[in-house]
Amino acid sequence: VQLQASGGGLVQPGGSLRLSCAASGSIFRIDVMGWYRQAPGTQRELVATITSGGLTNYADSVKGRFTISRDNAKNTVYLQMNSLEPEDTAVYYCNSDIRRRSFLIPENYWGQGTQVTVSS
Repeated sequence: VQLQASGGGLVQPGGSLRLSCAASGSIFRIDVMGWYRQAPGTQRELVATITSGGLTNYADSVKGRFTISRDNAKNTVYLQMNSLEPEDTAVYYCNSDIRRRSFLIPENYWGQGTQVTVSS
């Protein structure tokens, strides 16, 4: 199983970006999908998560600005980021709990990370 993230880049303050992360490989079911971020010199932190049923959770710092969504048919999770601030600069990682077979417990996977830089 692999998670492939894309969509990062350089954007000015107040701008928008949309991140995507697609899961591929031997997948029976995907439970929680989410996004985390890590800025230089800091610990990785939760940004947002979404369950298979669509329940969402956000870090306080991104509420009202970021929206997480998923397409279960495509095994893909998205992060729409609006009103970006310099403090949002970080490497963004997707994360997912994936069950490879019906009789196996879910395993946790990380994507490779995509850089988001907010700067004028």
